[in-house]
Amino acid sequence: MSVILDLTVFPTDQGASVSRFVAPIVAMIRDTGLDYRLSPMGTQVETATLPEALDLIARAQGLLDEQGCERVYIVAKFDIRKGPPGRLSGKIQSVEGRIGAVRQGA
Repeated sequence: MSVILDLTVFPTDQGASVSRFVAPIVAMIRDTGLDYRLSPMGTQVETATLPEALDLIARAQGLLDEQGCERVYIVAKFDIRKGPPGRLSGKIQSVEGRIGAVRQGA
C-alpha cells in the first residue's frame, strides 16, 4: 500500500511568522526517512500505511504542544492506493513524461 499525505500544520496563536514552529515538524518528518517534499503551503509525505500517516499528524501536533502552542490548524489530504511505494516521485515523473520538466516545490 502507498499513502500520500498532503499535510499543512501551523499554530494560529503565535503571530504571523511561524517557521520556527514548522521547522521542527519538517525535521521530524525528514528524520523518519520517509519520502517527502516540502512546499510553501505544506509537506507531502509517502507512508506505507494509513496509521503511519496518522501518527505523523499526531506527532506534529505534539511538537507544537511542546512549544506552547494553544491553537493549531491542521489540513490533511490522503491518496491511498494498493500497490508499491514510490508514487510521490512517480506522479511527478508521469506528468513530466507528458510535458517535460516541471518546477517542484520548495
